[in-house]
Amino acid sequence: MIAFLTGVLRTKRPEGCVVDVGGVGFDVSMPTSSLAALPAEGDEVTVLTHLQVRDDGMSIYGFSSHEERALIEQLITVSGVGPKVAMAVLSGQSPASLKEAIAREDAELIATTPGIGKKTAQRVIVELKDRLDLPDLMAPTPATADAVQEARDALAGMGFSSAEIASAVKGFEAGDESDMTAEAVVRHALKSLGRA
Repeated sequence: MIAFLTGVLRTKRPEGCVVDVGGVGFDVSMPTSSLAALPAEGDEVTVLTHLQVRDDGMSIYGFSSHEERALIEQLITVSGVGPKVAMAVLSGQSPASLKEAIAREDAELIATTPGIGKKTAQRVIVELKDRLDLPDLMAPTPATADAVQEARDALAGMGFSSAEIASAVKGFEAGDESDMTAEAVVRHALKSLGRA
């Protein structure tokens, strides 16, 4: 397996980059978060990699952190999730937010990734919940979950993307269970999004 590549960054594209290692150009697919961490073209770069060998060819996937690479290697073990879909997951969410979604069993958030339906999102949760180092979260009560879901629906109706909604709702802390209403969550989210 190729664990990493160190060389000159020749080109950056929306879906990856080309790293020149000793005169050989390696075409590396990367999630957007890792692409954003790359230096300027012409600079030296080290990219952590995962090599996939299939009957129809080989593909190299690159990452800026060990956490991203480890998460991709776990995601592709889930039935129905190949490397391209796994890369799309990490392009849409940070490793921390994906782990939080798995810990919260938030299949709807995971299913916002193109190529992942509700059933596949459920499989991701079931198969990875015990294998990943997940944040310790208090399980939401049914009333809390209903209020958050109602707030998400309202924010989606206002035109916010799933990623914006997930980020804005994430930090909501109510003083007590009786304060947990959809309106309170929406107010918090709008402040977080800078619209209140």
